[in-house]
Amino acid sequence: MKTQAIAYIGIMLAVLIVLGYVPPIAIGVIPVPIVMQNMGIFLTGLLLGQKKGTITVLLLLIMVSIGLPVLSGGSGGVAVFYGPTGGYVIGYLIAVTVIGYGRDRLSSKVNFIRLLLLTLFGGVFIIDLCGSIGLHWHTGLSLKTALLSNVVFIPGDLIKAVISVIVMMRMPQQMRVKLMKA
Repeated sequence: MKTQAIAYIGIMLAVLIVLGYVPPIAIGVIPVPIVMQNMGIFLTGLLLGQKKGTITVLLLLIMVSIGLPVLSGGSGGVAVFYGPTGGYVIGYLIAVTVIGYGRDRLSSKVNFIRLLLLTLFGGVFIIDLCGSIGLHWHTGLSLKTALLSNVVFIPGDLIKAVISVIVMMRMPQQMRVKLMKA
């Protein structure tokens, strides 16, 4: 792996950690808050692609596993994976891989609508689905109730997806090419 690629991974890992320190917003409907970190996941997949994006999120999850407080609200430790938010955190890895894969395949056909659809289905849908499954397992909610409880996240996730795609589209073409080739 090139030094430049390692630097990009480090930068996006830092962005994910910083977004983890944005205070979560408790919604009271379910024991899962609204967080900004999933926007970082969207950005990581869009900017770094599948391989580098997946490595970045794997590093984040390793940091969580060893107890570093890098998730939203300063949480960390293996217990995170076994709590109500565990499914969402696992969904981060799947989402960044899917978004990155799609971004790599769309490289020559990048436009706002394609990237937004990729982010919505590859990111928002996957994270919320994994989160619902985790909620079902860890809280005893029926799967239907767990799925429906995620409706409350959709407006905010839509805004985060749009912002992520705008950031990607506003980057100069040369920078996007550098990110893809690193």
